[in-house]
Amino acid sequence: MKILVVGGGGREHTVIRKLRENPAIETIWALPGNGGIAADATCVPIAATDIPAIVRFAVENQADYAVVTPDDPLVLGCVNALEAEGIPCFGPRAEAAIIEGSKVFSKHLMQKYGIPTACFATFDNMDAALSYLEDAPIPTVIKADGLALGKGVIIAFSREEAMDAVRGMMAEKRFGASGEKIVIEEYLEGPEVSVLAFTDGNAMVPMVSSMDHKRAGDNDTGLNTGGMGTIAPNPYYTAEIAQKCMNEIFLPTMRAMNAEGRRFKGCLYFGLMLTANGPKVIEYNCRFGDPETQVVLPLLETDLLTVMQAVTEERLSEIDVRFSRRCACCVILASEGYPVSYRKGFPLVIPEEIRGQVYVAGAAIREDGCLVTSGGRVAGCTAVADTLPEAIEQAYAIADCVHFENAFFRHDIGQRALKALQHNAAPSGEKEQ
Repeated sequence: MKILVVGGGGREHTVIRKLRENPAIETIWALPGNGGIAADATCVPIAATDIPAIVRFAVENQADYAVVTPDDPLVLGCVNALEAEGIPCFGPRAEAAIIEGSKVFSKHLMQKYGIPTACFATFDNMDAALSYLEDAPIPTVIKADGLALGKGVIIAFSREEAMDAVRGMMAEKRFGASGEKIVIEEYLEGPEVSVLAFTDGNAMVPMVSSMDHKRAGDNDTGLNTGGMGTIAPNPYYTAEIAQKCMNEIFLPTMRAMNAEGRRFKGCLYFGLMLTANGPKVIEYNCRFGDPETQVVLPLLETDLLTVMQAVTEERLSEIDVRFSRRCACCVILASEGYPVSYRKGFPLVIPEEIRGQVYVAGAAIREDGCLVTSGGRVAGCTAVADTLPEAIEQAYAIADCVHFENAFFRHDIGQRALKALQHNAAPSGEKEQ
């Protein structure tokens, strides 16, 4: 088989590595891929958003299957265009990808179908939004409606900060057209959980839960990023909570999309907050999360292509999707200055003995053949072990072996999860506060 994977980050590297485990796959093309992915797939310099060029390449090279992973091409209709040429795909069509492409749409969907989420109001007029904020509870959350590279969400802890966020989105166009409409919503508190799920519109199969670490600095300080590390499974996500989420969030979302004529087929990401009033949806993504994928897919025991094809062909219920009961940790190595500004072009050294545990997110191959940094997030160092403490220790040992100038990483990935495990294991009456 010849497989085409659209995208070029750490998530795509993880997907490609997992697909390579299937011996029936002879060729994998990554469009555009990156310098690190080039060791595991043939990289083709076509942008993930250049839908006509992607389709031409797929048709001319007789691709048997396509995996579209980033949000932009999904929202732009990459799957629609490929399927129109007879190429089966993993990933939602544009009419379903809107669940991430428009936060206004997703909030109204949850409201209409009774799916638990934060109280909210939506606006397409700045003056109306500012007027609303005069009496709104603080802190509050301001969200740009459209895609904004994971940076279109601002938690405002003062009224002035909230109003500045609205002006920045709607008047200053910090996120371009994505900020023409905004959502202002209730600030929720509680542990966050990420749950990715395979769905074909008939069945829903959640993957192992995970915990992301969004802030750039230790102890959740600094700016929000695309993610500085993850662990799986998330100890806050108990079997009881999982069942509640399946009954009240996952299946209702699948059925709601069907009822709206927007059948979702692919990977549906649920960003959840475990509040005192039960789990609530913070956000939906229409694809694999990054860097959640780097800890979830290494725990998948069932062949990934088999699962993906079952989703495409709407027979997911026939597949036994199994995950390891082990634990995983991913530590992200980033360029100093990320997520604002950073220098590129430093040689990236990944020793051969750990190459299989490093997923490259931002690297290029220089003319002399040297692998060099080319992004803010450069590499994800992932370890799988029998226990979470072991996985964390091993992931940091891998990170210590990867080298490039101006590298930095968080030193506390997984520490909140370890505290939760200790809390759960404490004798009755002796739990930490």
